[in-house]
Amino acid sequence: MLPPDTAYEESAVAESREKVEEPPLFKVLLHNDDYTTMEFVVWVLQAIFNLPEDQAVQIMLNVHIRGIGVAGVYTYEVAEMKVSKTTGLARENEFPLLCTMETA
Repeated sequence: MLPPDTAYEESAVAESREKVEEPPLFKVLLHNDDYTTMEFVVWVLQAIFNLPEDQAVQIMLNVHIRGIGVAGVYTYEVAEMKVSKTTGLARENEFPLLCTMETA
């Protein structure tokens, strides 16, 4: 029989060998349209995605110039919730802002 201290050391080593798989990540995308204001997009990026103003403005410009921008990368459930909140806020404010997600 092993002394008590050794038994704990053995189990700690065995646990650290197990591989923990990272969950798949998803990009939350904002799509450009002709009606949603730039100010609203910046506000959404700050309110829902917790981004600082300078980063929110940069993403908004990507959406405006390139037609699409990545608001963030999250696990499936978080990405789905952010898409839902963004879409809901846009509709409440009568904007057609399209927010989607795809695998990262």
